[in-house]
Amino acid sequence: MESSSSTSCSRKKRKNISPTAHETAKRLKSGQENDEAVECGRTSCSPRISVLPESLQQAITLNELTELLHYAALGKTGGIKQPSWCRLHHQRKVKGVNVVLVEGLTQSHFYKHYLSLRHLRTNYTTRVTFTPSSNNLASGIFRSELPKFDWSSVSQTDKEKSALHKGLKNHPVIIKFGTERRGLTAYVFTQEEMIKKHYPVKGMPGFEEFICTDSDDFVTDSSPLYGLDCEMCLTEKGYELARVSLVDSDGKCVLDDLVKPENKILNYLTKFSGITAAMLRPITTTLRDVQAKLRMLLPRDAVLVGHSINNDLMALKLIHQHVIDTSLLYRREFGQRFKLKVLAETVLKRQIQTEEKKGHNPIEDALAALELAQYFIKTGPLQVVELHLEELWGYTIVEESADCTPAAPTPSNRFADILQTLGRSVAFLGKRSDVALPLSNQQWHNSDKEVVAAFRRQTKCPFFSVLQFSSFSKQLQSFFPHQEQQYQRVRAKLRDMCVVFAGPLPAGFSERDVRRLFRCCGSVQKIKMLNTAVRVHAEVEFEQLEGALLALKTLNGLNVQGQSIKVQRPVYESTLDLDLTLDALRGDALNTSHLYAVKLNSSMAENMHISAKVNGHTKCSGVTHVQTANKTPPAKINGHYSETESTAAKQFPTTKSKLSEEKLRETFGQFGTVERIFLPAKPGKHARHARIKFDSSEGKHAALSSSEDLWKEHYLICPSLTPPHLPSWVAMTTPVTSVGANGVAAEDEERTHMHTSSQDQETELMMKKLDRRLGKLFRSLPECTLSVVVLLGRTSAHGHLPGLCLMEVKQES
Repeated sequence: MESSSSTSCSRKKRKNISPTAHETAKRLKSGQENDEAVECGRTSCSPRISVLPESLQQAITLNELTELLHYAALGKTGGIKQPSWCRLHHQRKVKGVNVVLVEGLTQSHFYKHYLSLRHLRTNYTTRVTFTPSSNNLASGIFRSELPKFDWSSVSQTDKEKSALHKGLKNHPVIIKFGTERRGLTAYVFTQEEMIKKHYPVKGMPGFEEFICTDSDDFVTDSSPLYGLDCEMCLTEKGYELARVSLVDSDGKCVLDDLVKPENKILNYLTKFSGITAAMLRPITTTLRDVQAKLRMLLPRDAVLVGHSINNDLMALKLIHQHVIDTSLLYRREFGQRFKLKVLAETVLKRQIQTEEKKGHNPIEDALAALELAQYFIKTGPLQVVELHLEELWGYTIVEESADCTPAAPTPSNRFADILQTLGRSVAFLGKRSDVALPLSNQQWHNSDKEVVAAFRRQTKCPFFSVLQFSSFSKQLQSFFPHQEQQYQRVRAKLRDMCVVFAGPLPAGFSERDVRRLFRCCGSVQKIKMLNTAVRVHAEVEFEQLEGALLALKTLNGLNVQGQSIKVQRPVYESTLDLDLTLDALRGDALNTSHLYAVKLNSSMAENMHISAKVNGHTKCSGVTHVQTANKTPPAKINGHYSETESTAAKQFPTTKSKLSEEKLRETFGQFGTVERIFLPAKPGKHARHARIKFDSSEGKHAALSSSEDLWKEHYLICPSLTPPHLPSWVAMTTPVTSVGANGVAAEDEERTHMHTSSQDQETELMMKKLDRRLGKLFRSLPECTLSVVVLLGRTSAHGHLPGLCLMEVKQES
């Protein structure tokens, strides 16, 4: 729940804080909270996502996922509303949306390889179960319709940005660069573009003798621009360099050298180059000399600008990774290009290469190219086209009067079309033919590695992008043709983590007595009595991981009817690394500020008392250890206790202690601002435990350090371990219980054969590789980008194998 706007956490003000926080919680639960409201204790209003409590217990579908994506990308434009199942706060500050679809992986894979997925489990604070779909998810996202999208409500600013409304949708500049104004990195060629346009690229055939500049792999919008221009002469071996000029971003000339060609000159091309025999006669500077000078002058993050700059680089025999070509900024139809002279005259209002001058001046040309690039970047493609449409491209957009204008066609209400109409770049990277849409950027790659590399090489992240990972699907199918068995194995492992063994118990102790004793730690799923020839033991399975943890810490060594019982975890192969898993769950992004709490009834609490670690007594960090007073069991009559109810029933009565949100906020609000309280309960029953979310981890740690004080108020607490969406995953598939050949239940037989196979080891390596790739991708996203990773799950003849949807807004550094 959303927190109070008060930032005080003092004990004195706790009564004033609680009602306000509770009212805020009610507003969020009813879906009426304003996502732009001031948040308690937060110094910034960065965008973030939260899931409504009731939605955590259910799996989301493709339709619900697209609800979120529509709102994240469009906000309230066109009347779009907040998703029905979650809240995206401060959407207006979202700068982009990135979706990764991972085929073949299920939620079972995530939790089976949980320890290996460090990036996913630590950087994504929101997870929900995802219902697998037989439809193509990428197409489903892009083709999703917004039938109620109200074009009339689109702001005038958005309409001005829209190439469709301005009649410029098919203009070559708009097709290539869109309508948004961007930084210089949006116009730097990618390596693929340089190869396609025959620019010198390291490693490509024909450029073995070229010299490379010392340049960084990536540039930024603040990288310096340098204008470059060369003049050539015709020699016996073709065109060779005769003069080179370089100007810095301030327009200052930093290099202007004449160069002696290596081969015999056939034509000085004076009309164009301005070079004469007399000018070159005393020159001794060679091509190698100017290459060395350029390497020394250019910073590592320099971006070279020129008009058809590929010709200049070829003459220089120079390879530079980052270039902008002004002949391809100011694009024409059918691949034609404007001359530099025309652009300078039209855009810069400057005369260059005039007839009275003898040849071109490379300093003048380099400066013109530099200023044309700077103008284009500063002004933006849409405004450049609008301002110079008639002068450069030779036509205008005529706005006819209302009575003469035919009815305009209704704009498409498909999601991808709306985004592109509003000038927002859209991209898909994945398998060929998976998305049959005219997206502004669509790339096909054969491997996930290529998909990530191509996305990271882009100089400007698209506003809305979908990446499809397909490599895992076929590999996993070959490893595990029957993935339902994999699902059951993970279910069995999670079950083992929730199980404790207890005993020896007093003679005559029943299943009901065990349940009455252990439910003080949390909801009990199942109890199995283990009656040996001598003593009675029990296997207790909790619904939550925290129940087992509290039982170990609070009931181990408990004195029941004069007999000390031992509570311990079972030892299976699946629990050998349990300590590592529990440590990782404590540090999970979903649990960093969450606390698990149960409330004892007064009778139970009176029969238990706290003991610190003095003279052998125990108090465990973060969890209170309790002990009962010794009691002598009554005599039996015919195997039963003579009293109406057993001594165990008297010692651990059934009186219920009701948990209320108001009381929990009042109690735990003294440690920090309580954002939300989860009270999971079965229909018609009261919640037996609570999950409390503070606005920071400090509140959680303050409560844990005050466990003794909370015990006095009959609360047992421990750090949260169970991801809140997990019950929805467990509920989606009912395990099939069958009996094996030896008369052993299938799940018990599976546990005994849970050995790690070579396929398991290969899958583990694949999952680590996936996590690393997703980490690289996440780090390359701009700040305030909504990142969504969807493990798609699988459908089969036996039912659904649920997927998992992970969400996070990348925060500002």
